[in-house]
Amino acid sequence: MPHFIMDCSADVLNNHDEQHIIKQIHLVANQTGLFDEGDIKVRVNAYNTYLVGNKQESFIHIFAHIMQGRTIEQKADLSRQMVTMLTSLFPDTPNIAMNVSDFEKATYCNRAMV
Repeated sequence: MPHFIMDCSADVLNNHDEQHIIKQIHLVANQTGLFDEGDIKVRVNAYNTYLVGNKQESFIHIFAHIMQGRTIEQKADLSRQMVTMLTSLFPDTPNIAMNVSDFEKATYCNRAMV
């Protein structure tokens, strides 16, 4: 954790390969200083079938799932930095967004904890 999951229309992968995109998302997440680099996880889900505002229009949405404890300002800055990077990487993609969700520390469990 944290997890950065990019949902996108499949056509955006025509501009850059998935490895490049994943590395850029990882880089922005790491540069915020909010996470240990070795904990950052990034995935891409590309969709061929989708609608955006009842149109088939290119989109990118990053879902960030992070451990609670960051301020609203830190999370907002993370979103701004990520959307800024994606906008420069994909200038012709009209729909680019991100949201941040917190994990509850009390309910989180991973393999190392059992």
